[in-house]
Amino acid sequence: MVMASLLVMATVDVHAQSPGAAVPDNARSRGYGSGWECLRGYEEQGGRCVLIAIPANAYLARGSSWRCDRGFRREGEQCVAVTIPANAFAVDSNYEQGWRCERGYRAISGVCEKIIVPSHAYLVDSAYGDRWECERGFRESQGACVAVSVPENAYLNRAGDDWKCERGYERSPDRCSLIVVPTHAYLDDVGREWRCERGFRKQGGGCTALRVPANAFIGYSDDDWSCEAGFRKEQDECRAIAKQ
Repeated sequence: MVMASLLVMATVDVHAQSPGAAVPDNARSRGYGSGWECLRGYEEQGGRCVLIAIPANAYLARGSSWRCDRGFRREGEQCVAVTIPANAFAVDSNYEQGWRCERGYRAISGVCEKIIVPSHAYLVDSAYGDRWECERGFRESQGACVAVSVPENAYLNRAGDDWKCERGYERSPDRCSLIVVPTHAYLDDVGREWRCERGFRKQGGGCTALRVPANAFIGYSDDDWSCEAGFRKEQDECRAIAKQ
């Protein structure tokens, strides 16, 4: 139908380029420019305006297209009645099966089956129809909602179906273990791991002081050093670059 509409528009534009073209039956002069266009309910075919064939239980839509009435759907060039199953209602869209299930039901093989909502769950709307989600503090497991077991020093996450450890603790399989922060170290912003202070380097489970040689400085990484201008790094020292 889109292609047909485009063709009609293209033909009208051609007539608009012919100032002396006679206006055929069921047409009118264009409101702007020159040429003519077919009246509503007609479409241009070979320089004439032909009545658009609208089947029973349909109505004229925009341009030269037609749509089926509510309760009917298009099959080829006709509109057939929609069989609406129990617990469903008719819809206007021509791009669906002509009906949708009521809230609390979902379409399966042409019928609307009731959604069984388990304990500690609730119905939600989605792009794929109604479904259910577990309440906060519960998670889905094999079609049911089971309680989330939150260990000590932990809290429910934003979704409410899992837990996270408090700052200063790290997660092990089913508990939160205290993060041991060594000397010359601190917890990072997130609080899930530790970092060494500036001038120290992580080594094993602790922080070891950097040995910064003469003519060197601690770099941006805070745990390494670089040589001053005019010097180059050779092993653990900064040696002057010979002038050319």
